[in-house]
Amino acid sequence: MNSYNWPILSQGLLFGFGLIIAIGAQNAFVLRQGLKKSHVFITAFISALGDTLLMILGVGGLGAFIANNEILSKISIWGGGIFLLYFGARSFWTALNQGDKEDIGEANPPETSKKIILSALAFSFLNPHVYLDTVVLVGSLGAQYPLEQRWIFGAGAIASSWIWFFGLAYGAVIFSPLFNKASFRKLVDIIIAVIMWSIAWSLLKEPILDIIKNI
Repeated sequence: MNSYNWPILSQGLLFGFGLIIAIGAQNAFVLRQGLKKSHVFITAFISALGDTLLMILGVGGLGAFIANNEILSKISIWGGGIFLLYFGARSFWTALNQGDKEDIGEANPPETSKKIILSALAFSFLNPHVYLDTVVLVGSLGAQYPLEQRWIFGAGAIASSWIWFFGLAYGAVIFSPLFNKASFRKLVDIIIAVIMWSIAWSLLKEPILDIIKNI
């Protein structure tokens, strides 16, 4: 890579960080797994890999296609909104029913690898906000460059996801001793539930209001 392309790579990296650092459902899930020290590597790996695949599709031209397809847009919005409502309810239920035991191993049964993998995949591929960031926005901005430089920009954005998710997951491990406190576990689960529900509402508010108006 010549020096001419470094600014483009850097722009992709900074743009990726700007999109991903905002508090969202996927970040909340990764943070939660890091705090629990539960399948930390696989959670960060699948999240980053999912972003990578979606950014490749976005830079390759899928972003414009999805944005202009009404059926795909509706499917992603309703599917993502329902999933976030469910995960928020599960987090809230956990907060209410996990008891006051200080030992996290006693308070909650261990999560299986299969369950975590499926959850990480869902947050990567059933979350419309992820598609907006990775496919539509990265793809749209990347499309402004010539083909070779477009992929360099995409590589920078992809690198930001790997740095962020692994940094967030293992950074949370450092603070995981706090998670052994029952009150802190409950607070985290309630905050995550509120985040999931608020994002779900932001996705579903407009289509729900449209349905109500047409009744």
